Amino acid sequence: MIMDKKIHHIAIVEDNEKIRDLIQKYLLLQNDIRCDHAYGSVESLLQVMREGDIPEIILMDIDLEGMSGIDGMKLIKTKYPDIEIIMLTVYHDSHKIFNSLRAGASGYLLKHTSLPEIREAIDVVINGGSPMSPQIARKVITHFNAPETPTNDPKVDSGLTMREQEIVVGLVDGLSYKMIADRMDISIDTVRAHIRNIYKKLHVNSKAEVIAKSLRGEI
Repeated sequence: MIMDKKIHHIAIVEDNEKIRDLIQKYLLLQNDIRCDHAYGSVESLLQVMREGDIPEIILMDIDLEGMSGIDGMKLIKTKYPDIEIIMLTVYHDSHKIFNSLRAGASGYLLKHTSLPEIREAIDVVINGGSPMSPQIARKVITHFNAPETPTNDPKVDSGLTMREQEIVVGLVDGLSYKMIADRMDISIDTVRAHIRNIYKKLHVNSKAEVIAKSLRGEI
């Protein structure tokens, strides 16, 4: 018996019409992707979402007419925490990168990323990973490799269970949800449930924030 391939619902928020149409037409050629919604503003996508059509993944620009991509992401993640958002932008300054990651971005791509690489990034997110353009990954690594200021503050008890701490280790190791599930001999759905609990306990919205807290010794 052949299983039907799951169709992944992708939305695009990009104010450059040519780029938006190009990405949408490419994604519509993929046999496992639905991309009905491509808009120039966060507000337009939110209107569709209020009517009940909720995407699985959003490709989001930062500099938009009206609400910015980062502010839009904060609002979307508050109402729909399970939606994955990949930033697709020209900006590569550290301020916007880390504001995006703190707001809950699952990935960060620069606009010169090729269409096949965007498709690959979507697959990475579907499998629990966090795709980043090489220049962005380098900035993130440089940030975390910076010398820390010595502190005598006691380590805060995060309240994570042993199982949750194991999952944090998996995230820090760069494992996808599937790889963490295989390592711990549990289902991907169980991994996702643990991660939602981790987010709540740590008061964060993204894997990047969990990893940052771990690397700073706050977990």
